[in-house]
Amino acid sequence: MNIAYSPCPNDTFVFHAWAHGLIPGAPALDVTYADIDITNNWAAKSKGPEVMKISYAALPWVLDDYKLLSCGGALGRGCGPLVLTNGGESGAVSLAGKRVAVPSERSTAYLLFRLWAAQNIPEGVGEIVVMPFHEIMPAVRDGHIDAGLVIHEARFTYPTYGLTMLTDLGSWWESDTGLPIPLGAIIAKRELDAEAIAQWIRASVDYAWTHPEESKPYIMMHAQELSPDVAQAHIDLYVNEFTANLGDDGYAAIEALLGRAAEEGLVPSFDLSLLR
Repeated sequence: MNIAYSPCPNDTFVFHAWAHGLIPGAPALDVTYADIDITNNWAAKSKGPEVMKISYAALPWVLDDYKLLSCGGALGRGCGPLVLTNGGESGAVSLAGKRVAVPSERSTAYLLFRLWAAQNIPEGVGEIVVMPFHEIMPAVRDGHIDAGLVIHEARFTYPTYGLTMLTDLGSWWESDTGLPIPLGAIIAKRELDAEAIAQWIRASVDYAWTHPEESKPYIMMHAQELSPDVAQAHIDLYVNEFTANLGDDGYAAIEALLGRAAEEGLVPSFDLSLLR
């Protein structure tokens, strides 16, 4: 089975057991490691692998061809994207008319940023610049960009770049809705057996939790020069109860995010029932 997920520690932790043939009855995986901006575009063009990790924000473009799976993705609390600046600026007004770097225009991070900015920056931001997420903090530090929207391990490493957190979009979302933050989704082509795939992923998650030491070499091999401590913090933050099962709160969060975004015209209108 063809699958694409990122080299980030949470994804390699989740899929380690399945990728290494440790899940009885599961087919062998042909893994492609790709950042989420790449998989978002693959999914939208229906040219991607059979199973993929994409942003929840990209779901409205792909639901005709792919089904959302009930496990394996990333939702949570206290794990949202950050808006960073270089210096001590405070208050959303500082972004009015400024250049802001984002990791993808179809990322959950960018969708949250747009919803937040609509409430907090009535004048509007200036230019949005898309760049790979690992380039964003250096660009803000060096003054090429006024602010950066960052994800993943940047939550833990941004102080080393001398940057300041302007706002935590996850905290804003949680206080505004009371719901967890939908970040990354696992999708499968609709002609496949989604229930079977979900069972194999859930078994891989359970194996990772039961045998945490076994996945560490695989995780660190793909961890993009992260230290073991930062990689573990990444896993602790993004692999949680919603990874094993979205549950009612998980689905409610996804419906709230995408329903609100559709009302604002940020994503295409779609049938919310396709999410389940």
